[in-house]
Amino acid sequence: MAIDQAYIQLGGLLMGYRDSLWSSDVGGIEDGLLTDTDLVVGDFNTNQVSYTFAAGGFSATIGLEDDGTGDVVPDIHGKLVYSGAWGGAYLSAVYDETFNQEDLAGLFGNNLDFITLSGNFPTLLQDGNNDAFALKGGVLLKDLIAPESQLKIEGHYAFDPTVYAAIDGLATVNTFAANNPNILNPTPGSLPIVLEWAAGAGYAQAFGKLGLAVSGQYGETFDTQFFALSPLGTVVPINLSGEYYSFVGNVGYQITNNFATLAEVSYKNVDFGGPIGDTDQVNGFLRFQRNF
Repeated sequence: MAIDQAYIQLGGLLMGYRDSLWSSDVGGIEDGLLTDTDLVVGDFNTNQVSYTFAAGGFSATIGLEDDGTGDVVPDIHGKLVYSGAWGGAYLSAVYDETFNQEDLAGLFGNNLDFITLSGNFPTLLQDGNNDAFALKGGVLLKDLIAPESQLKIEGHYAFDPTVYAAIDGLATVNTFAANNPNILNPTPGSLPIVLEWAAGAGYAQAFGKLGLAVSGQYGETFDTQFFALSPLGTVVPINLSGEYYSFVGNVGYQITNNFATLAEVSYKNVDFGGPIGDTDQVNGFLRFQRNF
């Protein structure tokens, strides 16, 4: 059995293991696009310590986190949030100390300038630095289009690859290799989709006990290095960036007090083009929930 979250909080001071500040709810504005599958980039738990100052509808948080990638320097987070009756807005920033290049030189060669995220597949660095900086922001508007409605728009930009810009579990390296038998698989396992930037929007509407929500997201990956066989039989690297998009829709109904149902379907696709091609994924669920 694994512990999902465990932390202690005294006033604005928080210490423990929970959602990263990058994706957690601070000041009443939670990252994600209003569906149950929130299309959050960099959604994972971390060991962390943070302090939040709150006044009225404004809050400011600063924190240190361990992203679990093995680097020795804690990630530094800052987050500003404003929330009110109309909705709210937030801005997040993170500094991430990534893996050192020399750690991988023995595996992939000194002439290849890339790092590994999540320990599975190489992703090219933009400028060769060993650290990364990323920004994310969003705005939530309530009752703008109709009563009991919510509209949310958010996006991020990462200056270098970082786990805070990654989406895990979409595909495996074998899936891409199957599209072209000349693509080699030097490192088996899941291919983390690392988005240099992404933007999305979500809309939710309630009609009494009935609720509807839709969300969509589009982004582009960092350059990713694959290995292919040339016509001469030699192994050559191929550097490609991919396009990523996803959609989610759900329908919920409050059957009785404290008992509700929710049906949801999501679709994700990443396309590197060229010889790599694309892969997609469809998920769905039907949930009955009883609250006590």
